[in-house]
Amino acid sequence: MAPIRVSLTSVLRPDRDRSPQHGSASGGDFVLDAINSHCFNDQMGQCAPTGSPGDLLDLIRRRRPITRAGLASITGLARSTITQRVDQLIVKGLVSEVGEAASTGGRPATMLGFNAMSGVVLVADLGATHSRLAVCDLDANPLAETSRDIDIADGPDEVLSWVDKTFGALTEEAGRSPADVRGIGIGVPGSVDFVAGRAVHPSRMPGWDGYPIRERFIERYGVPVLVDNDVNIMALGEFWAMDPGVDDFVFVKVGTGIGSGLILGGHLHRGARGAAGDIGHIQAGSADVMCRCGNPGCLEASAGGAALARSLRAQGYDAADSRDVVAFVKAGNGDAIHAVRDAGRLIGGVLASTVNILNPAVISIGGDIAEAGQQLLAGIREIVYQRSTALSTNDLQITTGMLGDRAGIIGAAALIIEHIFDPETINAGFVAAGDGGGS
Repeated sequence: MAPIRVSLTSVLRPDRDRSPQHGSASGGDFVLDAINSHCFNDQMGQCAPTGSPGDLLDLIRRRRPITRAGLASITGLARSTITQRVDQLIVKGLVSEVGEAASTGGRPATMLGFNAMSGVVLVADLGATHSRLAVCDLDANPLAETSRDIDIADGPDEVLSWVDKTFGALTEEAGRSPADVRGIGIGVPGSVDFVAGRAVHPSRMPGWDGYPIRERFIERYGVPVLVDNDVNIMALGEFWAMDPGVDDFVFVKVGTGIGSGLILGGHLHRGARGAAGDIGHIQAGSADVMCRCGNPGCLEASAGGAALARSLRAQGYDAADSRDVVAFVKAGNGDAIHAVRDAGRLIGGVLASTVNILNPAVISIGGDIAEAGQQLLAGIREIVYQRSTALSTNDLQITTGMLGDRAGIIGAAALIIEHIFDPETINAGFVAAGDGGGS
């Protein structure tokens, strides 16, 4: 199934042009119209609908708003079949009639839209020292959110108890109930077995190795739960916000540590065992500096936020963490600016190899240290353009992320929403309910 980039313009691009595109009868959504053009014209082999309830819902989500006649034209199904299955989706609360198409003579057709308020998802972006939680609608728009300094090293029982309690408070704040929850997405700052939903040998997460994060929340809520690396969910969030024409993209988080998320061919690339993108443990720094993982010279041991704060403390500055480093940079402190620029050069050296291997269209930098802005970017750009091939850097964009500290919650929401609205999942639900789900 081709990836769905759900409608996030109300959150991510409030200034984006929402005028009619590609013949949309009522303006539609710029992002979804662009996906439409790409998916249904260029990738028919991946996206060709069967006419099942799941595929019809998928079409409505992509092509909102759309008429029943439009669905019949795309699928080739009889109008009576379309009407029956759309009525099933309306009864389930997943689809609503949202107005009338422009009249071309005669009775105007009724437009159909996805009902993003028919449920909510709970999402958590857990960092090494700071976390953000939210309740989002089914278009990944946050309805209620909060953040807090909390040390992931406090262990799973303490951290996840706080997450569970906060989910409850946010659900109430959003005016919803546990019965409205359709799924949960969680990001953690370490390597993850995505299928099992467990952290695997995470260097910054003592006590978390093999802990059943996914099972804990399934038992509590009885809904689908997905757990991924925090940088992967941030990459997904930025990808959802990006120009739909970009399909090859690298997101780099520079926070307490350093990691990257890889979008290749429009899909999140986790690798054979979920360890893809772990650039923080490439040997690129001083061999005299030991990393938390036990190896010398890792990139994050020299260029991560914790390393930069440590370097400033050694020079007599009161810098406890990444945010203190950024504060010194913004205040114009020369030592902090120099440290961040040098960190950018080290990161750029690793990314130059990444560019030569993967040839991304965009590299986006996020995390606390990215708030230092041009000081970090300048160092990264200097080395990437110096050491990468001319062809691989032709039109390459290296920029800061669009979403800031919201990238993780948006990405976690997008991850679980795509999962729960997979056409096969929707069809299975209809079959289980005795409503049918075939083509």
